[in-house]
Amino acid sequence: MAVVFEKPKSLTDTVFHYCPGCTHGIVHRLVAETMDELGIEGKAIGIAPVGCSVLAYNYFACDMIEAAHGRAPAVATGVKRALPDRVVFTYQGDGDLASIGLCETVSAACRGENITVIFINNAIYGMTGGQMAPTSLIGQVTQTSPYGRDPKTQGYPIRICELLSTLEAPAYLERVTVNSVKNVKNAKKAIKKAFQNQIDGKGFSLVEVLSSCPTNWGKTPQKALEWIDEAMIPQYPLGVYRDKEAE
Repeated sequence: MAVVFEKPKSLTDTVFHYCPGCTHGIVHRLVAETMDELGIEGKAIGIAPVGCSVLAYNYFACDMIEAAHGRAPAVATGVKRALPDRVVFTYQGDGDLASIGLCETVSAACRGENITVIFINNAIYGMTGGQMAPTSLIGQVTQTSPYGRDPKTQGYPIRICELLSTLEAPAYLERVTVNSVKNVKNAKKAIKKAFQNQIDGKGFSLVEVLSSCPTNWGKTPQKALEWIDEAMIPQYPLGVYRDKEAE
């Protein structure tokens, strides 16, 4: 009998620790499928963050390094410069990448480091209990914004793709989501392109994935997927924000 669907070889057999309905697992699979298809599992090095995906090193069947909070792009820079033949990627959430790690993110992008960044944006601090994140939406209720995020006192959400698109060096920036079959397919294409860019030596690539957090949003998994369409995408429009190949 022909096999039509199977677990990617670049994923281990370890059971995910993520909450029911969390879309980290979907993105993990897309990254692993990409490594399989490009044949890079044996030369890939992933950098795990601090946050919900702090245990990412348990799931990817490639070499992994755990970085201090927010420092994944800096660690990836060192690894890639020391081992330029390896395919180096970071896998980071919004609290890690857009808050304590914002300087490292901008600096690596500004230098055009030849690395791939997978950025999970669920608009909240997931691991630590649901506090407001730099990416939390205007009006979003969190543990630290119980009346909804007010830009007068708490500022506006940081839009990473738009921010990095003002820099000269990045090769590829795209925002996607994984809340439907169509969007999962589009996300896979973006992630594969980001890895291929690195293999081709084109420089810094970042794929931002709008992701769900049913537990801290206080929604069912299905409602959380719908909320991405209803609330997140209007404030974080999907699309390509930089593609030097197409310019």
